[in-house]
Amino acid sequence: MESEFLRWLDRHLPEHPRFLLGPGDDAAVLRWSGEDCVVTSDMLHDGTDFVSGQSDWRLVGRKALAVNLSDLAAMAARPVAAVVSLLLPRQGGLQIAKSLYEGLLALADQFDLPIAGGDTNSWDGPVVISVTAIGKTTEHGFWRRRGAVAGDQILVTGSFGGSILGRQFEFTPRVHEALELATRYRIHAATDVSDGLSLDLAHVCQASGCGAELHLDQIPISADAHRLAALPTTPQQAALDHALGDGEDFELILAVPAEQAKRLLDDQPLEVALTYIGHFIDQPGLWAVDRSGQRRPLIPRGYRH
Repeated sequence: MESEFLRWLDRHLPEHPRFLLGPGDDAAVLRWSGEDCVVTSDMLHDGTDFVSGQSDWRLVGRKALAVNLSDLAAMAARPVAAVVSLLLPRQGGLQIAKSLYEGLLALADQFDLPIAGGDTNSWDGPVVISVTAIGKTTEHGFWRRRGAVAGDQILVTGSFGGSILGRQFEFTPRVHEALELATRYRIHAATDVSDGLSLDLAHVCQASGCGAELHLDQIPISADAHRLAALPTTPQQAALDHALGDGEDFELILAVPAEQAKRLLDDQPLEVALTYIGHFIDQPGLWAVDRSGQRRPLIPRGYRH
């Protein structure tokens, strides 16, 4: 099966100008320059990140690459290449592999991203797909979770909640948006929302040694979160709770100095909306502020992969 699939890949993986030596050897060789290299890797497996029989394999392949591109976006890194490793069932694995790659390659093409190789194995267990994405920093440096300070405002892209209704497979990684922001504005810290808005914000707070106040009436709640909250087949939960904890939104959380935040909100330089949802404070932990101004502790929660 592996040899046949590798022959199929040889016919379907396009040539790319970044290759000095493409897939088919022990490793790929990429044209490189003086920028710093950024590397991220994510593994998706059946039963946690998708469910075989309920998920389109092309969308699973797309998601496997998209989550890595989202990590590069969180660093304001420019994607350079990716490698893909598959663990496939012995029965039907070849067709699954082809479908995974169809979805993955379509997204790679959107970002001009070469797939530089990887590995394929078969077993008697469920599907596992692992993607490692390689990026490079720009002349504007790179973002990290550490760096938020008290007084920084919390801005987010897009809206949150209800990703399980389909957006978890079809989201657009905010790569272009991150590069645009890094070019024009000063950002102290950033992360993408994979685990959940409140939980990933807590990660930024922990890394930065500070806390945050969230204004609940400012949270941009997605239409999917409202639909999910209204479904009689799901546990009763408010749309706001979905926005705070569902996860897999893959939007950006940004810690922005106050004067830069005003510019950003006035400019709205992206095709996706930027929204103010709160600010960082010296006191550790997350704090929710309601419409009346009352403040209470907020327990971070999200999707544990």
